[in-house]
Formats: sequence, structure tokens, C-alpha cells
Amino acid sequence: MSIAGMACYKQGERSRLIYGFRVHRGRKGEPKASTCLDYQDLIVRARIRLGGPIVLVRDSLSVHLLPQMKEFIAPNSDWLTVFQLSSYAPDLNPQEGIWALMKRGVGTFAFINVDHLAKTVERRLRKIQYRPHPIDGCLREAGLIMDG
Repeated sequence: MSIAGMACYKQGERSRLIYGFRVHRGRKGEPKASTCLDYQDLIVRARIRLGGPIVLVRDSLSVHLLPQMKEFIAPNSDWLTVFQLSSYAPDLNPQEGIWALMKRGVGTFAFINVDHLAKTVERRLRKIQYRPHPIDGCLREAGLIMDG
């Protein structure tokens, strides 16, 4: 299973978690992880949901650095600004906190199959998604939300 997600903040509105995930079932030709198109879709969905320009702070995950991502970013620079985190900076990446919250909610279960795991992960992500306080905490911890 591969999960792509973004902790989003727009001043004056509640924080949001926008995510998507891919379940790998071992079928021939099936992607094992989130693809460039998955991440591009996530960025476009964030823009639509937030209703304005996006400032994307991303980590150095290999798919984020592929030429296809650069080719996507360049023509969309009127609404998309990208900042690259240093190679390993989990303390500056709010999404790491989101993943920790999600794992805390599913880490002690025994799963029947991959579909059971996927359903449990999605339930946990939805729980986080509709409660802005944990998302705010992750954004604040990364220095991306200032109080006041």
C-alpha cells in the first residue's frame, strides 16, 4: 500500500488533510507505489479544494524529484510555488506527523488481508481528516502555522 498526502493550511479556514492511496495486489503491471500522476492529481485537488494558489513544501522522495514533476511544476508556476526540504528533515515535514498519527491508530491490529488493511487505514485517515486540531499540531510543529 502506498499513501500520498498533504497537510494543507489556508489562513482563516480549518486545516485539511488531502490524501490518496494505492493498494498493490501484486498484479502484473500494477504500480507498487504512488506515481508522478498520483502526486500531480493530489496537488490539483488541493488547489481546487483550497480555492487558490498553492505553496508546496515537499520532501526528497524520489518520485517528487522526477523530471515529470518538474515538467508539471513549470507551466503551473502561476499558482504553484514549490519549496524543497533538505534531504532528511522529518521535523520540518508536517506529513511525517500525520503518518505517525495514522500508524498509531492502526499499528496494533492484525489484518485479514490487504483490503482489510486498506479499509482500516482509510478509516483512520478520515478520522484525522475531519479533525483539524491534529493537522494544526503537525503543521505548527513543522513551523508552518504561526499562532496569533
